[in-house]
Amino acid sequence: MVRMTSEETRRMKLAALTEEHRQLNAYVDKLSADPTVPPLELQRLKKRKLALKDAIGALQDQLTPDIIA
Repeated sequence: MVRMTSEETRRMKLAALTEEHRQLNAYVDKLSADPTVPPLELQRLKKRKLALKDAIGALQDQLTPDIIA
């Protein structure tokens, strides 16, 4: 059985979150053009998109080494 390191696990999670954010962004853009979509639904999707962006940023920070200049 092959075990992944925590960095590999984080990179896989980052890739999955980035893909989900990309797909959600395209979906929100499509729905924004439709005037029949309830504003509350659009707002909920945008909040989810923002939460994904925050999670992506947190993972990127964990993967980026601290460099003291």
